[in-house]
Amino acid sequence: MTDLPAAGAIPVTPSPSRSILETDARTRARNRAEARFRAYGLGALLVGLIFLVLLLGSILWNGMGAFTQTQVTLPIELLESELDPEGTRDPAVIGEVSTFGYNDLIEASLARVVADAGVQTELDAGDLTDILSSGAAAQLREAVLADPSLVGQTVTFDLLAASRVDGYVKGRVTRESLADDRNLSPVHLDVVDQLRDAGFVSRGLNLDFITGADASEKRPEEAGIGVAMIGSFYMMLVVLGLSLPLGVAASIYLEEFAPKNRLTDLIEVNIANLAAVPSIVYGILGLAVFIQFAHLPQSAPLVGGLVLTLLTLPTIIIATRASLKAVPPSIRDAALGVGASKMQAVFHHVLPLAVPGIMTGTIIGMAHALGETAPLLLIGMVGFVASNYPGGVVEGFTSPNSAMPAQIYEWAKRADPAFYERAWGGIIVLLVFLLLMNLAAVLVRRRFERRW
Repeated sequence: MTDLPAAGAIPVTPSPSRSILETDARTRARNRAEARFRAYGLGALLVGLIFLVLLLGSILWNGMGAFTQTQVTLPIELLESELDPEGTRDPAVIGEVSTFGYNDLIEASLARVVADAGVQTELDAGDLTDILSSGAAAQLREAVLADPSLVGQTVTFDLLAASRVDGYVKGRVTRESLADDRNLSPVHLDVVDQLRDAGFVSRGLNLDFITGADASEKRPEEAGIGVAMIGSFYMMLVVLGLSLPLGVAASIYLEEFAPKNRLTDLIEVNIANLAAVPSIVYGILGLAVFIQFAHLPQSAPLVGGLVLTLLTLPTIIIATRASLKAVPPSIRDAALGVGASKMQAVFHHVLPLAVPGIMTGTIIGMAHALGETAPLLLIGMVGFVASNYPGGVVEGFTSPNSAMPAQIYEWAKRADPAFYERAWGGIIVLLVFLLLMNLAAVLVRRRFERRW
């Protein structure tokens, strides 16, 4: 052995010694690139949060007014001579008095209040009632029919104000905007201001928006989303009762029992494609199959639930199969190794571990279906205005009704600004439902989640 270099070998010049703690140019460039990437990510996150805050802020700003309503407090003398001349207090007799008879009582009461409060106005008693809702007489009549003993007394009622008056109190309507309005004039607003100073006009919580039904275009102040909420509830029952068992059963078969061949590959591809089909296509399918062919009742939550079930099934199948795949193969092998059958291994060991993902996918799919509008429009769920709650469970599924997204769409296309305000309020209610469903998905996942 020798330390001399071999003949003809090129001597290697040793590189200058450098500490490993010293940052070279390439490392500094890489660090700058990583810093820029972090900045880009943080910027994208901030932009997303800003848009989210703007979206939620605009929804709350435009929709919170729907949860309050302007009311006019009037002491009304329920004259026995007008409502029950015979003094029988029989609801059938009192019911013969139409709303026109109550209009005279309201007009007389409003004229007395204006005079007693010292309100200066040139309007006569008939024009003064324009500040009240056109359904005020019906509201008074329903109260008397519910309690006939009120006849002959002077009772204080909180009557709904007209939509223009409500908008003026909320700041949505200005005097300038009423210059060409045929329903109300700035003179009426002068009366409203004086009555508000006297304590007869106030703004309070509008529970009827949560519990009431839709109203005609002449009475936007009476519109509510309660009946549409019931329609959505019955639809979700149909979706849950059909999509969960069908979707889970199909997923278990495809993932655990079906042979891997061209047929199952074709089925899997079609399921993935169905998840991307526009929702309006399912509406056309529901119109053709469930209504025109099967002759199921149009505008019924049952038909809406069937259509939304078709829409939700691909999502549930994909989520369930992903949950089943996430279970380690060792679980199956261990179960089969101790003598369990294929079905026992799946239903006793694999399926319980996949329950969190299955339930999460189901709830998220239902939340997606809850906000769908296009399929419901095609089956006519927006073409019928339900004025009452369903009489029973069967009627809840089969009687014509609307749904929250369809009701919001119906309000948004109407001309009166009060309906536009209620459309925003309906969006708030819908978002609350969606948040609750997503919260339920998180709780279910944490409740059933197991670690291995």
